[in-house]
Amino acid sequence: MTPPFHPGLRATRRQMLQAGGLGLLGLGWNPLAALGALAPPATRAGPGKAKSVILIFNGGAPSHIDLWDPKPDATAEVRGSFSTIKTNVPGIHISELLPQMAKRMDKVALVRSVHHEHTSHNSGMYWSTAGRPYRVDSTLINPSRTDLPGVGTLVGWLAQRDGFSRGVPPYVITPFPHCDSKAYITPGQFGGCLGTRYDPFVLDDDPNAANFKVRNLALDASLTVDRLEGRLGLLRDLAAHSTPIVSPQMADLDIFTQQAVTMLQSGKAADAFDLSKEPASVRERYGRHSWGQSHLLARRLVEAGTRFVTTVNGPSIRWDTHKDNFNALKNKLVPPMEQAYAALLDDLDERGLLETTLVVWMGEFGRTPKINVDAGRDHWPGCYSVLLAGGGIRGGQVIGASDSIGAFPKDRPTTPAEIHATMYAALGYDVRSITYQSADGRPIALTEGAPMSELF
Repeated sequence: MTPPFHPGLRATRRQMLQAGGLGLLGLGWNPLAALGALAPPATRAGPGKAKSVILIFNGGAPSHIDLWDPKPDATAEVRGSFSTIKTNVPGIHISELLPQMAKRMDKVALVRSVHHEHTSHNSGMYWSTAGRPYRVDSTLINPSRTDLPGVGTLVGWLAQRDGFSRGVPPYVITPFPHCDSKAYITPGQFGGCLGTRYDPFVLDDDPNAANFKVRNLALDASLTVDRLEGRLGLLRDLAAHSTPIVSPQMADLDIFTQQAVTMLQSGKAADAFDLSKEPASVRERYGRHSWGQSHLLARRLVEAGTRFVTTVNGPSIRWDTHKDNFNALKNKLVPPMEQAYAALLDDLDERGLLETTLVVWMGEFGRTPKINVDAGRDHWPGCYSVLLAGGGIRGGQVIGASDSIGAFPKDRPTTPAEIHATMYAALGYDVRSITYQSADGRPIALTEGAPMSELF
């Protein structure tokens, strides 16, 4: 497993020693999101009951028409191959591909009128997760330290403002980062203008692998607690007799050292990431595939106190069905996604965690109403669907509607920013009173949207 993604952070060996020396501690170079709280606690005034968020993100963009917003009365070139089925909520119908979710729609609020304007994957993922347009509409882009942060990063930042210290990372992405490919990583999912210390912990590994284990979260067998304490004392002595290097990067390295030590001493992170502690029956329930085990890992993390977990149902843009859309959805994509999604909702509910965990399902946009010559559907940000459950959200309802072919919102047009505002409100944050600073020092509102009050 390669280390978590932290673009833009570079330091010499000498600088690392002077700033805290993770290598001297024997911990390796595995920086996690920081514990520090430099600003006063954020105002909390939202209507929700959530303590954590799990974002299920289907990279590549699932077809809303073939899943959550079917058009049975449209022509065949729009309607597609699948029929609709009733759900356990009278009047709500979804695709026949989703029989398990049809039994659980009383737990879910379905928003059918989300839209934005980016048609490329990475910029579309940025708009969906950061709630604002990227400066160009392109897939061939990568993160930078001037990016505005996405909703997960900001929730982690807010948690740390409130004094987060749970012994686990505040924000985790599993199994791989948002990306079009490993060459083009989606901006917005890292700390961006907030700084390296607010980067998420990106698993960058398959939790379903037989030898899956997150490294550097537990003490090596040769490093006892006493020896660790001795090394910490040596670091303090070195710091006292060295000229400090004053820079944001060095400050971040100090915080990474503190975070690593805290996690090692508590053992909570190592335990949360250890899927071998789950009974085989539970792992089978979620599905013995990367998606299922990522959802199970998300449950374990929020149970341990992580505030935001994103499960990227990829890797890469797996849901990009320009060709053979219907066979791909039926035979490859929907079955593992639905199994993991249904298992997550049930497991959270049975453990008494659904009321305090907001679960959000989305992609970066929808697919074209008209089927193309390759029996596929192309990119379409004009209208798509997002689902929310738990965390105080009132399930069993549909918000908004698309037009007769699913091309544009007909009722209650909704933006990603409004979805984010709803997520913040569910966590108890008043989005009107919170700002952060851009790279050039300008105050930026947490989101430009307002919470969707009808969801609560």
